[in-house]
Amino acid sequence: MTRRAERLNELLREEISYLLAREMKDPRLSVLITITRVDISADFRMATVYASVLGTAEEKGATLEMLKAATGYIQRELKPKLALKYVPSLVFRLDESIEEGMRMFQLMDSLQAPEEET
Repeated sequence: MTRRAERLNELLREEISYLLAREMKDPRLSVLITITRVDISADFRMATVYASVLGTAEEKGATLEMLKAATGYIQRELKPKLALKYVPSLVFRLDESIEEGMRMFQLMDSLQAPEEET
């Protein structure tokens, strides 16, 4: 990945996070949503946005549907902030890595080291 693509991924992640936190007023938007990463294609025309949502399966589904429905709005809001000829098409995906990490820590905490006999 080129340095330009890395910078653009980070810029997209920051700007989308800001939009979700400050400017979107949709009740389906979970309070506990985090944009974990963005992967842009080599031609900068498409970007996959990974969002982590803490909540029930229904909340995750509703949040993902809201993000898909708001894609046009998000792209319009990004246009003046990006120095690109085209705003990339956004595809939202759920990122389960944070929850997987939490489960791993819970499993590790549940395992107790055997106590030494003296």
